[in-house]
Amino acid sequence: MTLPVLLLTADASLYRHWSGLTDVGWAPAHGTRLADLAPWGRRGVLVVMDARLLPTADASVPPIPAGLQIVVASTHPGDPEGQRALVAGAVGYVHAYMPVQGLDRVLRHVMGGEIWVGKSMLTRMLSQIGQAVPEPDQDWARDLTVRERDVARYVAQGHSNQSIADSLGITERTVRAHISAIFEKMGVTDRLMLALRVHGIDQHAPRGVDV
Repeated sequence: MTLPVLLLTADASLYRHWSGLTDVGWAPAHGTRLADLAPWGRRGVLVVMDARLLPTADASVPPIPAGLQIVVASTHPGDPEGQRALVAGAVGYVHAYMPVQGLDRVLRHVMGGEIWVGKSMLTRMLSQIGQAVPEPDQDWARDLTVRERDVARYVAQGHSNQSIADSLGITERTVRAHISAIFEKMGVTDRLMLALRVHGIDQHAPRGVDV
């Protein structure tokens, strides 16, 4: 069974690249401007949108319709643009010329209700959350061991596995094992969900990197 996906770009070369999704089970349709989203607003389909079509605050263009699952793809990706995409309503932010097999993987993840961002942007968002939001009570940690609590706090501050290992004097493999246990005990599936839980923010969180 093929799955519908709207490919939104005025760049012919980029459209040809995305059209490779046909080979991995997708049925692409083509749009060239933001207004082309309107007819799809109630269909619940996925959209891959050229980042150059992202509306700006002062642009007189129609807003992104609610309910669409839009993955914004940029030829020159950067964290500020990625954050702007998420604010605009996107559920993913990727490199426009990533391999089609990778784009297929991203689309299938967001079909499951998740959000996809890259490692750099995820780390930056974790760091910003850690700096801006104070840790509330310790209820989130009640099922964790003392070591798992330490690891969870480092993850919530945006530290990498190797950085956590160096700080705690353990191996990176041990850190990964702790993070897997933390995910299971806390009912989260990625690092940003963990950070939001630690800082008392209960909402769906972007996905981007492994444990």
